[in-house]
Amino acid sequence: MDRGLPHGRARQSAEIAEADPMNGDKAGFIRANTAITTPPHVPEIRLHIADEAHDLWHKTEEELAQIGLPPPFWAFAWAGGQGLARYVLDNPACVQNRRVLDFATGSGLVAIAAALAGAKSVTAADIDPFCETAVTLNAALNGVDIDCEGHDLVGSPLPEFETVLAGDVFFDREMSSLLIPWFSMLADSGTEILIGDPGRAYLPRENLTLLADYAVPVTRALEDAEVKRTCVWRFGAVARPAA
Repeated sequence: MDRGLPHGRARQSAEIAEADPMNGDKAGFIRANTAITTPPHVPEIRLHIADEAHDLWHKTEEELAQIGLPPPFWAFAWAGGQGLARYVLDNPACVQNRRVLDFATGSGLVAIAAALAGAKSVTAADIDPFCETAVTLNAALNGVDIDCEGHDLVGSPLPEFETVLAGDVFFDREMSSLLIPWFSMLADSGTEILIGDPGRAYLPRENLTLLADYAVPVTRALEDAEVKRTCVWRFGAVARPAA
């Protein structure tokens, strides 16, 4: 199943139906439509997450668009992000004292893991206008400082970063066709790129080295199973077997 949103019967919500979240209080909107909880595969980290108890969970993408809200990827802990965050926490040397970019950050889960693991600096990048607020709230929950970047960075050289982290980004053909040459350019320039992926359709396996393999608990409303095999890969020109 490609990355999408839970679909179910839409319920009426004062916070969602009456608010104009794009122009209003984003932090208040996030607090009203999520709960503070821990992702099952990364219990060290706390996030504002929407679940079955929240009206946001039951809205379809079409209904969200009608109220001016982009698909709220920031409201969920996706399998690829959970796997990558787990790897970073368990292998802190991959980010310690390094300048790290968490690309397509969503909730900021992976960025927070990098900060907790000792990165020199962490920037969370996402073009969704809600992500900066979500990341700021979630970073505060975990006592870390994270910079936010809202511009589209795809295709840009990133000399200011030594490591790029990317969780669950190969779910769309068009996006993947842009990411693969960009990641290749970055890797050729010496940037280390680590990817967390639960078997998305457009993952470029020929360019990857396997680093870790996890069974990540998820929910069927987000995925096609209750546990997703999620791998962490290093992106590079030549794939090598894991040590």
